Amino acid sequence: MNSNCRELFWESKPLEQMTQEEWEALCDGCGRCCLQKLEDRKTGKVQYTWVACYLFDIVGCRCTNYAERIRLVKGCSVLTPSRVRAYRWLPGTCAYRLVAEGKKLPGWHPLITGDRNSVHAAGISVKGRAISETHVHPDEVEYFAMEGRF
Repeated sequence: MNSNCRELFWESKPLEQMTQEEWEALCDGCGRCCLQKLEDRKTGKVQYTWVACYLFDIVGCRCTNYAERIRLVKGCSVLTPSRVRAYRWLPGTCAYRLVAEGKKLPGWHPLITGDRNSVHAAGISVKGRAISETHVHPDEVEYFAMEGRF
């Protein structure tokens, strides 16, 4: 979907008024939501790891069972307009978060470029860089913590 061909719905509608199709189109496909996160219980600060949910296809950079993910994966979250504002762990590049905060989408976002691969070309996605949790012992997830901000 190229923004030159279609109304910039994300700039003219609040999240709560978007259709399901528009809501889903906001997702840039980076895969960061599917990474395990470590939370400091004292500060609430969240650190991403490179460990992805077992349903995440690292090569294709998408969920292999999106429709059933909530039932299959303990702790998988459904994003809604009200939850987007509460989920401070969403990356700063997340379109849901940006729109909720009244900010513009970055130039690499697929809704801007019209290319679903632009998120990967920009180096924003975890495509080919994450590791499935099936290959990591639960006690060793912390060894895969990312340095700095993602």
